[in-house]
Amino acid sequence: MMGMAHVVVLAAVLAMAATASSSPEVGVQPLSKIAIHKATVELHGSAYVRASALLLGDGDQQEGDTATVTVEYGWQNPATDDWIAVFSPSDFISGSCPNPRRYPTEPLLCTAPIKYQYANFSANYLYWGKGTIQFQLINQRSDFSFALFTGGLENPKLVGLTKLSPFKNPKAPVFPRLAQGKTHDEMAVTWTSGYDVGEAYPFVEWGMVTTGSGAGNPARTPAGTLTFNRGSMCGAPARTIGWRDPGFIHTAFMRGLWPNKEYFYKVGHELPDGTVVWGKPYTFRAPPTPGQSSLQRVIVFGDMGKAERDGSNEYANYQPGSLNTTDALVKDLDNFDMVFHIGDLPYANGYISQWDQFTAQVAPISARKPYMIASGNHERDWPNTGGFFDVEDSGGECGVLAETMYYYPAENRANFWYKVDYGMFRFCVADSEHDWREGTPQYKFIEECLSTVDRKHQPWLVFAAHRVLGYSSNKWYAEQGSFEEPEGRESLQKLWQRHRVDLAIFGHVHNYERTCPLYQNQCVSNERSRYSGTMNGTIFVVAGGGGSHLNGYTSAVPKWSVFRDRDYGFTKLTAFNHSSLLFEYKRSSDGEVYDNFTIHMDYRDVLGCVHDSCFPTTLAT
Repeated sequence: MMGMAHVVVLAAVLAMAATASSSPEVGVQPLSKIAIHKATVELHGSAYVRASALLLGDGDQQEGDTATVTVEYGWQNPATDDWIAVFSPSDFISGSCPNPRRYPTEPLLCTAPIKYQYANFSANYLYWGKGTIQFQLINQRSDFSFALFTGGLENPKLVGLTKLSPFKNPKAPVFPRLAQGKTHDEMAVTWTSGYDVGEAYPFVEWGMVTTGSGAGNPARTPAGTLTFNRGSMCGAPARTIGWRDPGFIHTAFMRGLWPNKEYFYKVGHELPDGTVVWGKPYTFRAPPTPGQSSLQRVIVFGDMGKAERDGSNEYANYQPGSLNTTDALVKDLDNFDMVFHIGDLPYANGYISQWDQFTAQVAPISARKPYMIASGNHERDWPNTGGFFDVEDSGGECGVLAETMYYYPAENRANFWYKVDYGMFRFCVADSEHDWREGTPQYKFIEECLSTVDRKHQPWLVFAAHRVLGYSSNKWYAEQGSFEEPEGRESLQKLWQRHRVDLAIFGHVHNYERTCPLYQNQCVSNERSRYSGTMNGTIFVVAGGGGSHLNGYTSAVPKWSVFRDRDYGFTKLTAFNHSSLLFEYKRSSDGEVYDNFTIHMDYRDVLGCVHDSCFPTTLAT
């Protein structure tokens, strides 16, 4: 028996090794490696694909929005680079799909798959010409096809095909996302469904959890509904092979919340006959009043991405640490109050289906805790669309997906900057993909956000943005000689100094780094772990190790770089009271703390003048 087991393991290792040569390179969206424009349909008599599952979303199918499907496949000419793809909707071949082939060179396939896996992931596929793979599916409002391709990703030929029905209720509301509203007593909840407002009326039912009975009398609050179409996309692949109908995105507001009280909620859609289609029930804790002294804990990270628990190729090659970060936060859910994901969310890069996959991945967090987001280059950037960077990083999404799929308390959702007051914290969240320099609307917002906080009651002032507008010894910044995003801190450092910003946290660079308190390239303190009294500068943190492929550093360590870690992780801020703040950096692999420091200061320390922070005084009486 042991000998046979070794043979099976060896076969699996060899299969994975064979797959590696054809896998997408690190950092490239796996779906973009499929040459859809070369795909041909060559269904073969010996090829078969069979998908077995219970009725999706019924029985024990993981509470209705997630299901595991076993796919059996094979044919007489197995090859190393054969692959199995999951398509949804199931009609993806020209002639049967909604956008049929219009001219000879247009791709035969309407769309890219939502995920794929190499056939030889199943042991002995090359030897026996047959294999079995399990795919995890989520409710994405449509049916599915499973397809066997040969010819690799570069020259795909469809040889076998089968279809699978959609989930029991494909339109059901799924994957709620909480976010703090524009005031401390307001919580927004956003979710996705297949129901337009003409089909069913969206709302949230909610109330305070009370002692004894466990739930008070529920209220119902109506939701607004948004969506977008292919024409909303700015370029390919988002408006071509990456397009997928996003369904309908609903947002409702629960207002007048009592500080720190526990609330229950569930989203629903009332059908014309009066019946209601419900989502899952959840609870959350209302935010504290601004200035309130209580234990307050906030998670901050960027650049997480999404991955597949079924072993689809994205996991090993694209965002290898994202599930570790997600799982570490889910495990520690009772020990933090809010999350800031500061840009680069799913790295969909124009493949719209991946946004559903991402909201499903983080739902165990976002359904219970406010999940605040910032705009990153992979959400917003596209040439000639008003952004600060003329690059194609969003794959044609140009901000539409992030601005619609998640709520954030901005005055104008297209301008991705906003403030959040959470107890003793104020967070000023900037949009590094729009111009932040003096004279711009964003500069005016930043100045107002920093200057209007009452530091006597909200002593902990945090600036956050996606790109590094502060300091980083990342390798490519060092090669440019800037140690920052070009034109990054020059317009902002006087604002940070004048308004005594404690922490500035960034993503974009996929590693962790912490500086000394800094101003104008100079450390203003020799302390490394226990800061007390007047802070003479701002501590800058890069927290971009949420899950995407890691970046390196320059070999020379700048004097201002206190701690660097090239690993996956996230940061945690804990305010114990108005005088004590704990900062921790934790690795996603084990949840342990690898770097930390404390700040101890009183209000008089905030008022104390430091270089460039106070205006000139007069001797007049």
